Amino acid sequence: MPNEQIVALLVAERDRLNKAIEALQGPVRRRGRPAKNPPAIASPVPEKKHGPKRTAAQNKAQSERMKKYWAARRKQAKG
Repeated sequence: MPNEQIVALLVAERDRLNKAIEALQGPVRRRGRPAKNPPAIASPVPEKKHGPKRTAAQNKAQSERMKKYWAARRKQAKG
């Protein structure tokens, strides 16, 4: 077996072992400024509560109101 292939196998094995150790111990603490976005595990985000959805009739009514609004804006811009 060529030396390059043996080295490649050993490096791959080392990487697998390092990942397994990190998974068991947790990530390595690094010195310096903390990350801008901390990991999700450190600060769980509460779920957002969504209100009731609009019906098709409500969507249509809103659409009509917005059409009137933008028509008035275009008329005012010309005038």
